[in-house]
Amino acid sequence: MDRCAKYQRVKTIAGLAGLIAATLVVAPGVAQAQNASCYDTTAPLTVEEQRLDDVLVPGGPAVGPALVRLGGFDGRVRDFTAKLCRQIVAKQAQQFVAHEGNALWKAAVARAQSTKPVAHDAYDDRPLYWARLQLTTALRQWQPRFALSVNDRAKLIQQFDWASRGLSDAAFPAKPGVRRIAVTGFDPFQLTGTNVRRANPAGAAALQLDGREIDTPGGKVVLQAGVLPVLWGGFDEGIVEQFYGSALQQKNKPDAFVTISQGRPERFDVERWAARWRGGSPDNNDVRTFGSVPNAAGWPQPADEFIETSLPFQKMIDAGTGPYAVVLNRSFCEWKVGTPVGSQQDCRTDEPTPGAVAAVGGGGNYLSNESMYRANRVRIGYGATNVLGGHLHTPVLGQPADPAALTDAAFESQRRAIADQVKALVSVV
Repeated sequence: MDRCAKYQRVKTIAGLAGLIAATLVVAPGVAQAQNASCYDTTAPLTVEEQRLDDVLVPGGPAVGPALVRLGGFDGRVRDFTAKLCRQIVAKQAQQFVAHEGNALWKAAVARAQSTKPVAHDAYDDRPLYWARLQLTTALRQWQPRFALSVNDRAKLIQQFDWASRGLSDAAFPAKPGVRRIAVTGFDPFQLTGTNVRRANPAGAAALQLDGREIDTPGGKVVLQAGVLPVLWGGFDEGIVEQFYGSALQQKNKPDAFVTISQGRPERFDVERWAARWRGGSPDNNDVRTFGSVPNAAGWPQPADEFIETSLPFQKMIDAGTGPYAVVLNRSFCEWKVGTPVGSQQDCRTDEPTPGAVAAVGGGGNYLSNESMYRANRVRIGYGATNVLGGHLHTPVLGQPADPAALTDAAFESQRRAIADQVKALVSVV
């Protein structure tokens, strides 16, 4: 991916300064001195980070920071931005960033799974998403006291980002007689305009599932979860393989993979086929990419055009989890053998043709499909045929009825219902 594309939206210096003022608030009495010496508010941000100052109505509060406050993560943001200024050597900074990323993830999971009432809906995945962006903004505009190359800064940001998504906290416990399931959800996406308040029930479900032990009629199920970015670049860097491939390298290997994302209205889809193709839809940085799914360096990856689910889909359908219907989606599209890529697709519900080029999986040709493809490609590459693997698409989560509201009871109830049904379906696996 062309990294310059990440910075294609340009805002004024005044706008960036306003964002930093809202984001990088540190201890009283030292804020001005630290911000002046430690952060360059003119340094460019990604398109995702620039949305931190988006509002629902003119003159209203910025949505991202408001959700961070609702989730109770604003103090964590202040603490991070103050402490970042005090990092004086590169190794110390690396340790700090890794620790803080993992701490943010753990705090989000603890909040989501709290047995005590929390001030704001525990199922809301958005505070984690926006807090992460506030802190990657800080890392991108941080001016350390030591030399920091462009590549080293990118590594620091990736280290923080991956840790804050659960990638450094995904080891399964050594417990005999349990089934182990690795799952991933996704960040919110399609955040333009008033859609900036969108949530993603797949991400909410991942926060509900991480570290859980669930009693089922078949015995205990132990889960480890992460949340994937809606970024082609993050997939190019191997984030899917890092989560699922690393799980296969553990002594206590998972028994199943379940990639999860938001799909179509009013139903769950267990996707039969994942396709080795990107259809070009824009990601959260407004980047488009079209073509065959590239390899991630360092992982075994066979060149299958289609990968079929091995999840027990009929068992999932018959479990009667509710309130939404559960359906096996058999659809896929291909370019017939000898047909030019990009020409008319052949779409069916039977079996892919040997030698044909994949065009669309059951889950489409966006990052949902690619998460299933990549996770199961590395599973097959390791020869882990005894590990089940597949994708679950959730129903679409709506938005609050009032276009100026961040939340309402119906919105929260629907997200809870979807996430709880995900938990029930994963337990069936």
